[in-house]
Order: sequence, then structure tokens, then C-alpha cells
Amino acid sequence: MLLFNDHVRKLRLGLTLVCVSATAGCFQPMLGGPLGSSMVEELRAIKVQPINDRIGHYLSNELSFALNGSGSEGSEKYKLVVTLSQKVQTPIIDTVSGRASAASVLVDAEYRLLESGSNRQVATGSAFAVTSYERSSQRFANLRAARDAEIRSARALAEQIRVRLAADLARRI
Repeated sequence: MLLFNDHVRKLRLGLTLVCVSATAGCFQPMLGGPLGSSMVEELRAIKVQPINDRIGHYLSNELSFALNGSGSEGSEKYKLVVTLSQKVQTPIIDTVSGRASAASVLVDAEYRLLESGSNRQVATGSAFAVTSYERSSQRFANLRAARDAEIRSARALAEQIRVRLAADLARRI
């Protein structure tokens, strides 16, 4: 039995090496190599339009950093318009006190990438994030926990939107 398992392992290793070597030249990273340098410039050329509400402020900052991490102003080739909807759910209720012991922040983001001059739509899409936090009997602790959950949601949304925009722009290049 031990000898049979050894042969199976060697066969799996051989098949894996064959598959990897057969597809080695097929994949190219989006943000690396010759395509990557132009992709970085395309992402830096996106200007994030102001987004309403506190979570919109967090998302705007996260998107600006995710798209243009250098801090330098590039040419404004595109503008990104994001619309948010947010709700809070309290899925867990303490049966003794009747208060929520946990909550979830659910955020939907609809985005449109437009050319700056013509307002022609280049890309559109949506992203979704859910973050949970614990609630306590302390009011300010609940406020801070909710705000931290909004910040975590903004980071997750910014990363999703950045990746989707990069994929959409890669199809155009």
C-alpha cells in the first residue's frame, strides 16, 4: 500500500509539472511587465469624484490611495463617480438585556468610470462589502466600533473597485 501511495504522489507531481510548464507563457500579471507600466499610468489618471456621507469620505480616500499611491497628481484622463448605499443590521440580540450584541455594516457601491472630456462611459460595475462588529453597553464604544467597521468596508470596496477598474482598462489597452 505504501508503494502505491508513493507512485500516486510521483504521478501527481509529474502531472503538475507538465501543466505548469505547458501554461507558463500564457499568463501575464496585470500590474507588472510592459503592460503593467501603462496600466499604472492609466490608474493614476483616474480622478475620484467626491462621495457623500462619512463612509463616502473614507472610500474616496482609500480609492485615491489605491489608484495613485504616489501622492502626485497625474493627468486627469478619467473621473470615477461612486454612489453608495449603506445599512446596518443587528443579527444577534442578547436575550437577557434585549440589546444587540453584534452588528453588521452592509455597503453597496455602484461606480462609473467616465472620460474626463466627453463624459463617455468607459466602465461600470458594483462592489459589496459586509463588516461586523461587537456592540456593548457603552455608547461611545459602539460609535467607535461602527466607525471602524465603516473604515474596513471602505478598504474592501476600494480594493474591489481598483481590481475591477484595472481589468476593464486592461481590455482597452
